[in-house]
Amino acid sequence: MKVQVHVPTALRQYVEKKEVVELEGATVGAVLDALTGQYAALKKHLVGDDGKLRHFVNVFLNDADIRHLQGGQTPVKDGDVLLIVPSIAGGNAAQAPAKEETTFSAEEIKRYSRHLIMPEVGMAGQKKLKEAKVLTIGAGGLGSPLSLYLAAAGVGTIGIVDFDVVELSNLQRQIIHSTDAVGKPKIESARARLLGVNPAIKIQTHETRLTSQNALDIIKGYDIVVDGTDNFATRYLVNDACALLGKPNVYGSIFRFEGQVSVFWAERGPCYRCVYAEPPPPGLVPSCAEGGVLGVLPGVVGALQATETIKLIVGIGEPLIGRLVLFDALKMSWRKLALRKDPDCPVCGTKPSIKTLIDYEEFCGIRGEEKKAVAAGIPEISVEELKAKMDRGEEIFILDVREQEEYDICRLPGAKLIPLGQLPERVSELNSADEILVHCKMGGRSAKAVKFLHDAGFTKAVNVAGGITAWSERIDPTVPTY
Repeated sequence: MKVQVHVPTALRQYVEKKEVVELEGATVGAVLDALTGQYAALKKHLVGDDGKLRHFVNVFLNDADIRHLQGGQTPVKDGDVLLIVPSIAGGNAAQAPAKEETTFSAEEIKRYSRHLIMPEVGMAGQKKLKEAKVLTIGAGGLGSPLSLYLAAAGVGTIGIVDFDVVELSNLQRQIIHSTDAVGKPKIESARARLLGVNPAIKIQTHETRLTSQNALDIIKGYDIVVDGTDNFATRYLVNDACALLGKPNVYGSIFRFEGQVSVFWAERGPCYRCVYAEPPPPGLVPSCAEGGVLGVLPGVVGALQATETIKLIVGIGEPLIGRLVLFDALKMSWRKLALRKDPDCPVCGTKPSIKTLIDYEEFCGIRGEEKKAVAAGIPEISVEELKAKMDRGEEIFILDVREQEEYDICRLPGAKLIPLGQLPERVSELNSADEILVHCKMGGRSAKAVKFLHDAGFTKAVNVAGGITAWSERIDPTVPTY
């Protein structure tokens, strides 16, 4: 039986960058075995040591989750499509009915007139929007478009959680900020922009990192939470807090050219944990800072999140509860997958074990990653030490494990490029007698490369802490950062 296996962008580096792999097998498990047999480097990212599919990876057969079929034993036929979906981090109104005393000025009537003449929205729906309180987590790529549209739509109170400052590299996609805002807190920039769009609304700012200590207190004052985060620890924190408080969580995520959107509402359907029980190991799924993102993609996904939020508030249409939308900008294709509530979910299942917020950095395995590298015996040097070696003319070999696109932006003098994903196949190009100083953008990928090299007998391999970013900041500011 010939089956097409669609590989997501994040995993294509392990299958020779192929989007679709055609394989034979009688069952889903046989096809996946054929896939990992042909591409051995992919195996550890799909299955664990016990041979079972890892919890942060889902597989759909013709848009149906195999967990709700026969799992790996599900039979396949010619022409079937297997879709690998890793985590890449109808309904009524979500708040109390509109109060009669809610009124609109003549200016507001004119502003919202295109809503008011729609029978699905009308005056009653616009009153619900004005009385709604929506919390956006993050004022970045996703938070920018979704909050702009919510403000324009007349959502009465918009809360923003963010603690970062605007950087020049943000402006390629974070359209709520301007060049003049570089160096300023994102939350201030966003507040000014939203009030510029609609001065009739209220903006509540929370200039802090969302944590287990403050999440419940912040979220409880809002009707809907819109997740615009870019890391798994915060994503699981938002999910659990919403599940515990009974709030709908409008989810969106992006990577390069692909996006995901859903509405996780534990009271009416699955939550995020029902779909992705566990996060991927740190570093497996690159962030936008490492893997990049098409600048317009957050606009598409953020607009969909805003749409779902407005539908929930007004109580119209069929929100994406129990459904996951996948968007591929390169092919301009859409898929809609059915999701189910997991009765064994530790947060919203029949016997929940998580009844309070936990340590999400520890849960995601990212607690003190830098210290772990040293504790694991991975030797490091600073960029200052590297510069001193170069100035003394020492015989060193600099290995760059970033991607070609990053190497084209900037590089260290004399560095040899071998992307991390190609290192196992190209290790023969290196000399174990050399002192190999390994760097990447910020030190994470290079630490993995050094661990691999040490296991392979390259005992003189050393990680350059902070990577080329630290080199630019502390040694040579003419080297561009990205």
